[in-house]
Amino acid sequence: MGGHPYRAVDVFTRHALEGNALAVFPDASGIEDETMQKIAKELNLSETTFVVPPTREGCLARVRIFTPTREMLFAGHPTIGTAFVLLDEGLVPKGRERFVLDEQVGPVAIRVEPGERPRIWLTTPPISWGACFDRGACAQALGLDAGDLLDIAPQLVSAGNPNIYVPARDKDAVDRAWLDLAGLRTLKDGQTEAICVFVFTPTPEGAYSRMFAPEHGVAEDPATGSATGPLAAFMMRHSLVSGVSGTRFFSEQGTKMGRRSILYVDIRGEQGSDGIDVGGYVTPVAEGTMKL
Repeated sequence: MGGHPYRAVDVFTRHALEGNALAVFPDASGIEDETMQKIAKELNLSETTFVVPPTREGCLARVRIFTPTREMLFAGHPTIGTAFVLLDEGLVPKGRERFVLDEQVGPVAIRVEPGERPRIWLTTPPISWGACFDRGACAQALGLDAGDLLDIAPQLVSAGNPNIYVPARDKDAVDRAWLDLAGLRTLKDGQTEAICVFVFTPTPEGAYSRMFAPEHGVAEDPATGSATGPLAAFMMRHSLVSGVSGTRFFSEQGTKMGRRSILYVDIRGEQGSDGIDVGGYVTPVAEGTMKL
Protein backbone atom coordinates (compact mmCIF):
# COMPACT_ATOMS: atom_id res chain seq x y z
CA MET A 1 0.00 0.00 0.00
CA GLY A 2 1.55 3.27 -1.13
CA GLY A 3 1.21 6.66 0.44
CA HIS A 4 0.88 10.06 -1.24
CA PRO A 5 1.54 13.10 0.99
CA TYR A 6 -0.75 16.10 0.57
CA ARG A 7 -1.24 19.53 2.08
CA ALA A 8 -4.48 21.26 3.02
CA VAL A 9 -4.54 25.05 2.77
CA ASP A 10 -7.14 27.81 2.96
CA VAL A 11 -6.82 30.20 0.02
CA PHE A 12 -7.66 33.91 -0.19
CA THR A 13 -7.53 34.35 3.56
CA ARG A 14 -5.10 35.07 6.40
CA HIS A 15 -7.22 33.00 8.80
CA ALA A 16 -7.52 29.23 9.13
CA LEU A 17 -10.98 27.79 8.42
CA GLU A 18 -11.95 30.74 6.24
CA GLY A 19 -11.34 31.29 2.53
CA ASN A 20 -11.54 28.38 0.10
CA ALA A 21 -10.10 25.05 1.22
CA LEU A 22 -7.76 23.20 -1.14
CA ALA A 23 -5.87 19.90 -1.06
CA VAL A 24 -2.53 19.82 -2.91
CA PHE A 25 -0.57 16.68 -3.80
CA PRO A 26 2.90 18.16 -4.48
CA ASP A 27 4.23 14.93 -6.07
CA ALA A 28 1.48 13.13 -7.94
CA SER A 29 3.59 11.50 -10.67
CA GLY A 30 2.45 7.99 -9.70
CA ILE A 31 -1.27 8.73 -9.51
CA GLU A 32 -3.44 7.75 -12.50
CA ASP A 33 -6.01 10.13 -13.96
CA GLU A 34 -8.99 8.07 -12.79
CA THR A 35 -7.55 7.90 -9.28
CA MET A 36 -7.06 11.68 -9.21
CA GLN A 37 -10.75 12.13 -9.86
CA LYS A 38 -11.67 9.59 -7.18
CA ILE A 39 -9.41 11.35 -4.66
CA ALA A 40 -11.04 14.70 -5.43
CA LYS A 41 -14.46 13.13 -4.89
CA GLU A 42 -13.24 11.52 -1.65
CA LEU A 43 -11.94 14.81 -0.23
CA ASN A 44 -15.04 16.65 -1.52
CA LEU A 45 -13.49 20.12 -1.57
CA SER A 46 -14.18 22.70 -4.27
CA GLU A 47 -10.94 21.53 -5.90
CA THR A 48 -7.96 19.25 -5.35
CA THR A 49 -4.71 19.68 -7.28
CA PHE A 50 -2.04 17.22 -8.39
CA VAL A 51 1.46 18.41 -9.30
CA VAL A 52 3.29 16.49 -12.03
CA PRO A 53 6.26 17.31 -14.33
CA PRO A 54 5.54 20.09 -16.85
CA THR A 55 4.75 19.40 -20.51
CA ARG A 56 5.43 22.97 -21.66
CA GLU A 57 8.87 24.53 -21.89
CA GLY A 58 9.57 27.25 -19.33
CA CYS A 59 7.00 26.00 -16.81
CA LEU A 60 7.99 25.05 -13.27
CA ALA A 61 5.36 22.31 -12.88
CA ARG A 62 2.15 20.99 -14.35
CA VAL A 63 -0.96 21.39 -12.20
CA ARG A 64 -4.00 19.16 -12.68
CA ILE A 65 -7.16 20.60 -11.10
CA PHE A 66 -10.19 18.47 -10.17
CA THR A 67 -13.56 19.31 -8.64
CA PRO A 68 -15.46 16.37 -7.08
CA THR A 69 -16.96 15.62 -10.51
CA ARG A 70 -14.58 16.80 -13.27
CA GLU A 71 -11.16 18.08 -14.29
CA MET A 72 -10.92 21.84 -14.85
CA LEU A 73 -9.08 23.77 -17.55
CA PHE A 74 -8.17 26.47 -15.03
CA ALA A 75 -9.15 27.61 -11.56
CA GLY A 76 -7.83 30.48 -9.49
CA HIS A 77 -7.82 29.34 -5.87
CA PRO A 78 -6.14 26.02 -6.80
CA THR A 79 -3.50 27.91 -8.78
CA ILE A 80 -2.76 30.34 -5.92
CA GLY A 81 -2.85 27.59 -3.28
CA THR A 82 -0.63 25.23 -5.28
CA ALA A 83 1.89 28.02 -5.90
CA PHE A 84 2.03 28.60 -2.13
CA VAL A 85 2.63 24.91 -1.41
CA LEU A 86 5.39 24.73 -4.03
CA LEU A 87 7.05 27.72 -2.37
CA ASP A 88 6.55 26.32 1.11
CA GLU A 89 7.91 22.89 0.14
CA GLY A 90 11.06 24.45 -1.33
CA LEU A 91 10.15 23.36 -4.87
CA VAL A 92 10.57 26.91 -6.21
CA PRO A 93 14.20 28.12 -6.43
CA LYS A 94 14.94 30.35 -3.45
CA GLY A 95 14.40 34.06 -4.06
CA ARG A 96 12.47 33.47 -7.28
CA GLU A 97 9.46 35.78 -7.35
CA ARG A 98 8.11 34.88 -10.78
CA PHE A 99 7.42 31.49 -12.34
CA VAL A 100 4.93 29.81 -14.65
CA LEU A 101 2.61 26.88 -14.00
CA ASP A 102 1.52 24.52 -16.76
CA GLU A 103 -2.28 24.07 -16.66
CA GLN A 104 -4.88 22.68 -19.07
CA VAL A 105 -5.76 26.23 -20.15
CA GLY A 106 -2.08 26.95 -20.95
CA PRO A 107 0.83 28.60 -19.12
CA VAL A 108 -0.28 30.64 -16.09
CA ALA A 109 2.13 33.32 -14.83
CA ILE A 110 2.67 33.56 -11.06
CA ARG A 111 4.08 36.54 -9.17
CA VAL A 112 5.05 36.48 -5.49
CA GLU A 113 4.73 39.73 -3.59
CA PRO A 114 7.24 39.29 -0.75
CA GLY A 115 6.46 40.10 2.86
CA GLU A 116 6.07 38.51 6.24
CA ARG A 117 3.27 36.59 4.57
CA PRO A 118 3.66 36.51 0.78
CA ARG A 119 0.74 37.54 -1.37
CA ILE A 120 0.59 35.41 -4.51
CA TRP A 121 -0.75 36.70 -7.81
CA LEU A 122 -1.77 34.98 -11.03
CA THR A 123 -2.29 36.60 -14.41
CA THR A 124 -5.77 35.88 -15.71
CA PRO A 125 -5.79 33.91 -18.99
CA PRO A 126 -7.36 35.58 -22.05
CA ILE A 127 -10.95 36.64 -21.43
CA SER A 128 -13.77 35.89 -23.88
CA TRP A 129 -17.26 37.38 -24.01
CA GLY A 130 -20.39 35.35 -24.66
CA ALA A 131 -24.14 35.76 -24.81
CA CYS A 132 -26.20 38.16 -22.72
CA PHE A 133 -29.09 36.84 -20.63
CA ASP A 134 -32.51 38.19 -19.72
CA ARG A 135 -32.48 40.01 -16.35
CA GLY A 136 -35.88 38.69 -15.37
CA ALA A 137 -34.94 35.08 -16.13
CA CYS A 138 -31.72 35.41 -14.14
CA ALA A 139 -33.56 36.95 -11.21
CA GLN A 140 -36.17 34.18 -11.23
CA ALA A 141 -33.53 31.44 -11.40
CA LEU A 142 -31.81 33.02 -8.38
CA GLY A 143 -35.02 33.39 -6.37
CA LEU A 144 -34.93 37.20 -6.72
CA ASP A 145 -37.11 39.91 -8.24
CA ALA A 146 -35.99 41.76 -11.36
CA GLY A 147 -35.85 44.90 -9.18
CA ASP A 148 -33.09 43.27 -7.10
CA LEU A 149 -30.75 43.49 -10.10
CA LEU A 150 -28.98 46.46 -11.65
CA ASP A 151 -30.20 47.60 -15.04
CA ILE A 152 -27.32 45.82 -16.77
CA ALA A 153 -27.76 42.67 -18.85
CA PRO A 154 -26.15 39.61 -17.25
CA GLN A 155 -23.52 38.16 -19.56
CA LEU A 156 -21.44 35.01 -20.02
CA VAL A 157 -17.74 35.82 -19.61
CA SER A 158 -14.90 33.30 -19.42
CA ALA A 159 -11.19 33.00 -18.68
CA GLY A 160 -11.28 29.23 -19.05
CA ASN A 161 -14.43 28.64 -16.99
CA PRO A 162 -17.63 30.29 -18.28
CA ASN A 163 -19.65 32.29 -15.75
CA ILE A 164 -22.87 34.26 -16.08
CA TYR A 165 -22.23 37.59 -14.31
CA VAL A 166 -25.36 38.95 -12.63
CA PRO A 167 -25.02 42.44 -11.07
CA ALA A 168 -27.28 43.01 -8.05
CA ARG A 169 -28.35 46.26 -6.40
CA ASP A 170 -26.99 45.58 -2.91
CA LYS A 171 -25.48 43.04 -0.53
CA ASP A 172 -28.89 41.98 0.74
CA ALA A 173 -29.92 40.86 -2.75
CA VAL A 174 -26.63 38.96 -3.17
CA ASP A 175 -27.17 37.22 0.18
CA ARG A 176 -30.75 36.23 -0.71
CA ALA A 177 -29.73 34.65 -4.03
CA TRP A 178 -29.62 30.88 -4.45
CA LEU A 179 -29.22 28.64 -7.49
CA ASP A 180 -29.74 24.91 -7.91
CA LEU A 181 -29.43 22.65 -10.96
CA ALA A 182 -33.07 23.16 -11.94
CA GLY A 183 -32.66 26.95 -11.92
CA LEU A 184 -29.43 26.75 -13.89
CA ARG A 185 -31.01 24.57 -16.56
CA THR A 186 -33.71 27.18 -17.18
CA LEU A 187 -30.97 29.70 -18.00
CA LYS A 188 -28.89 27.35 -20.16
CA ASP A 189 -31.83 26.51 -22.45
CA GLY A 190 -30.25 23.32 -23.75
CA GLN A 191 -26.59 24.41 -23.76
CA THR A 192 -24.32 21.49 -22.92
CA GLU A 193 -21.23 23.34 -21.65
CA ALA A 194 -20.94 23.46 -17.86
CA ILE A 195 -21.36 27.03 -16.62
CA CYS A 196 -21.46 28.81 -13.26
CA VAL A 197 -23.43 31.83 -12.07
CA PHE A 198 -21.59 34.71 -10.38
CA VAL A 199 -23.74 37.22 -8.48
CA PHE A 200 -22.19 40.45 -7.20
CA THR A 201 -22.84 44.03 -6.20
CA PRO A 202 -20.38 46.95 -6.46
CA THR A 203 -18.96 48.24 -3.15
CA PRO A 204 -16.61 51.12 -2.26
CA GLU A 205 -13.82 48.50 -1.96
CA GLY A 206 -14.70 46.68 -5.19
CA ALA A 207 -17.36 43.97 -5.08
CA TYR A 208 -19.33 41.70 -2.78
CA SER A 209 -19.80 38.35 -4.50
CA ARG A 210 -21.15 34.82 -4.50
CA MET A 211 -20.65 32.02 -7.04
CA PHE A 212 -22.81 28.95 -7.67
CA ALA A 213 -21.46 25.91 -9.55
CA PRO A 214 -23.93 23.02 -9.17
CA GLU A 215 -22.79 21.38 -12.43
CA HIS A 216 -19.29 21.07 -10.97
CA GLY A 217 -20.56 19.41 -7.81
CA VAL A 218 -20.07 22.66 -5.87
CA ALA A 219 -23.29 24.21 -4.56
CA GLU A 220 -21.48 27.45 -3.67
CA ASP A 221 -17.80 28.30 -4.05
CA PRO A 222 -16.24 30.39 -1.24
CA ALA A 223 -13.64 32.04 -3.51
CA THR A 224 -13.33 31.88 -7.29
CA GLY A 225 -10.07 33.28 -8.63
CA SER A 226 -10.80 32.23 -12.21
CA ALA A 227 -14.02 34.27 -12.10
CA THR A 228 -12.50 37.40 -10.53
CA GLY A 229 -10.47 38.54 -13.55
CA PRO A 230 -13.57 38.38 -15.78
CA LEU A 231 -15.52 40.09 -12.96
CA ALA A 232 -13.08 43.00 -13.16
CA ALA A 233 -13.44 43.11 -16.95
CA PHE A 234 -17.25 43.09 -16.70
CA MET A 235 -17.20 45.84 -14.07
CA MET A 236 -14.85 47.99 -16.17
CA ARG A 237 -17.04 47.51 -19.27
CA HIS A 238 -20.07 48.83 -17.34
CA SER A 239 -18.20 51.60 -15.46
CA LEU A 240 -18.68 49.89 -12.09
CA VAL A 241 -14.97 50.20 -11.27
CA SER A 242 -12.06 52.23 -12.62
CA GLY A 243 -10.16 50.76 -15.54
CA VAL A 244 -7.07 52.92 -14.98
CA SER A 245 -3.73 51.12 -14.92
CA GLY A 246 -2.56 50.52 -11.37
CA THR A 247 -6.08 50.36 -9.95
CA ARG A 248 -6.38 47.82 -7.16
CA PHE A 249 -9.57 46.64 -5.48
CA PHE A 250 -10.89 43.46 -3.94
CA SER A 251 -13.84 41.12 -4.18
CA GLU A 252 -15.25 39.79 -0.91
CA GLN A 253 -16.72 36.35 -1.48
CA GLY A 254 -17.94 33.45 0.66
CA THR A 255 -19.08 35.61 3.58
CA LYS A 256 -22.70 34.42 3.47
CA MET A 257 -21.57 30.78 3.79
CA GLY A 258 -19.17 31.50 6.67
CA ARG A 259 -15.97 31.27 4.58
CA ARG A 260 -15.06 34.93 4.07
CA SER A 261 -12.50 35.33 1.29
CA ILE A 262 -10.66 38.38 -0.03
CA LEU A 263 -9.54 38.28 -3.67
CA TYR A 264 -7.35 41.20 -4.73
CA VAL A 265 -7.37 42.57 -8.27
CA ASP A 266 -4.56 44.52 -9.95
CA ILE A 267 -5.43 46.19 -13.28
CA ARG A 268 -2.37 46.54 -15.53
CA GLY A 269 -2.67 48.89 -18.50
CA GLU A 270 -5.72 50.92 -19.41
CA GLN A 271 -8.84 48.75 -19.11
CA GLY A 272 -6.57 45.83 -18.21
CA SER A 273 -4.84 45.84 -21.60
CA ASP A 274 -1.58 44.57 -20.03
CA GLY A 275 -3.35 41.96 -17.94
CA ILE A 276 -5.61 41.53 -14.94
CA ASP A 277 -3.88 39.95 -11.96
CA VAL A 278 -5.76 38.23 -9.15
CA GLY A 279 -4.00 37.65 -5.85
CA GLY A 280 -4.39 36.68 -2.25
CA TYR A 281 -2.97 35.13 0.88
CA VAL A 282 -2.82 31.43 1.74
CA THR A 283 -3.05 29.84 5.19
CA PRO A 284 -1.77 26.28 5.75
CA VAL A 285 -4.07 24.15 7.92
CA ALA A 286 -3.12 20.45 7.68
CA GLU A 287 -0.81 17.78 6.29
CA GLY A 288 -1.69 14.18 5.55
CA THR A 289 -0.99 11.05 3.54
CA MET A 290 -3.45 9.38 1.19
CA LYS A 291 -3.16 5.60 1.48
CA LEU A 292 -3.87 3.89 -1.83
